[in-house]
Amino acid sequence: MNTNNRQQIALISVHGDPAVDIGGEEAGGQNVYVRQVGEALAQLGWEVDMFTRKTDVNQPNIVQHQDHCRTIRISAGPETFIPRQEIFEHCDRVVEGIIKFARQEGREYSLLHTNYWLSAWVGLELQRRLSLPIVHTYHSLGAVKYKSVQEPPQTATRRLEIEKAILENANCIVATSPQEEENLRSLVSSRGNIEIIPCGTNINHFGSISYQQAREKLGFSPKENIIFYIGRFDPRKGIETLVRAVANSKLRGQEPLRLIIGGAYRPGQSDGEEKERISKIVEELGLSDITEFPGRIADENLPTYFAAADVCVVPSHYEPFGLVPIEAMASGTPVVGSAVGGLNFTVVSEETGLLVPPKDNAAFTEAIDRILSDPQWRNQLGENARKRMEEKFSWEGVTSQLSDLYSRIINQRV
Repeated sequence: MNTNNRQQIALISVHGDPAVDIGGEEAGGQNVYVRQVGEALAQLGWEVDMFTRKTDVNQPNIVQHQDHCRTIRISAGPETFIPRQEIFEHCDRVVEGIIKFARQEGREYSLLHTNYWLSAWVGLELQRRLSLPIVHTYHSLGAVKYKSVQEPPQTATRRLEIEKAILENANCIVATSPQEEENLRSLVSSRGNIEIIPCGTNINHFGSISYQQAREKLGFSPKENIIFYIGRFDPRKGIETLVRAVANSKLRGQEPLRLIIGGAYRPGQSDGEEKERISKIVEELGLSDITEFPGRIADENLPTYFAAADVCVVPSHYEPFGLVPIEAMASGTPVVGSAVGGLNFTVVSEETGLLVPPKDNAAFTEAIDRILSDPQWRNQLGENARKRMEEKFSWEGVTSQLSDLYSRIINQRV
């Protein structure tokens, strides 16, 4: 691609700001995905604008990440945090903001890549008004999610309609796993184009420190069995299952255990309330002396925590893909995860870790104990995991596939 005449593309992530610190309220895997893809696409020769909604009056309107890649924050509704289920009513302002910005800057986008159903609606409106091709990534699928939710939100019907419309009208859907493609076909629509391109991870960042070095750096004893969770404090993430599984471990009292539950939380917000609920369960089960809540772990420290762990546990009730397991595996750490969604694709049970039924405390106990009881096998799982990540899940490889897809779609239109 001629770098002097770059094609301009817009990545749209209405509620997932690519420029924020990861780990806070509404800041997780989608934010990482959009940011990493945007920056890697710029390296491949694209001109990348990433659009999101402004959530703080003090935030800069434009964040330049590197040459040819920036985040643009659109003012849509109050410039404050709003839960994602309340954002839809402001999406028309996002559409107007993107059109206005493009006109002011003289941008002529060749393609839109939308992320999550809110952005899908924005993309469909832009497609209608500007005749632009769309690629879409779901990140979470309402048809699957609402199966495990007792009271779906008021936006559920609208979300399902938009998720069907984007599948049938986008130029291509990027499914991040074969499981997601199956769900789209069986639960959403038989129409529409789908290609499987997984999420990626920075295999140079994760895997940059050894098990021994990581433990020394964090001050952990070589004899400790370290069980690690990192992610949002949200009931759907299944942290309670992990805590109860550790409480029932046969190794408890025989060998030193340490449970680390990492992730940002804000008192008074939903994640802060969930953290308090988990803390009470930890206390009730007598695990306070072996459990720590380090809060948000900075990106530069995360590889050290992953590498120092004997096992990383991902007990989600639902996980369309999940970046945490591939970050753990890139660090050479086996994963015990729920056999749901994308985890069935990324984690090879008995080879890079173990998969068990979600919400099954006893099954998680047994899986964690199996790995901790056999250090040699644990090391072999970790080596297999690292190799799998190198071969299939680097951001460079993922973004190269996306770049090829964009080029094919743009050339077909020409």
